[in-house]
Amino acid sequence: MKLTISGHHIEVTDALKTYVTAKLDKITSHFDDVVGTKVTLSVEKHKEKDGKQAECTLHIKGADLFAESSNVDLYAAIDEMAAKLERQVMRHKEKMQDHSKDAPKRAPIV
Repeated sequence: MKLTISGHHIEVTDALKTYVTAKLDKITSHFDDVVGTKVTLSVEKHKEKDGKQAECTLHIKGADLFAESSNVDLYAAIDEMAAKLERQVMRHKEKMQDHSKDAPKRAPIV
């Protein structure tokens, strides 16, 4: 899996890299077909809102998943983003599974 972590108006430290990597490792443990991941961490400095934002694009076989989150704390934004991505991956994994075997067989009409 190719992982790219970049920062916009923020320096990405080793602690942030290891935190993001740990969060994304949990997601890849659910789904093995991850091709690449791009994470962007940024700081928003607007008059109406001051906050940190975390965005992630997950390239998997058959789809590209995107999640973003913003919070005052960057680590909380990363947690929310990872939770959103995990829900999307689980939903995608469920869609990819063959559900026809789970359906009960119909009895012949006599």
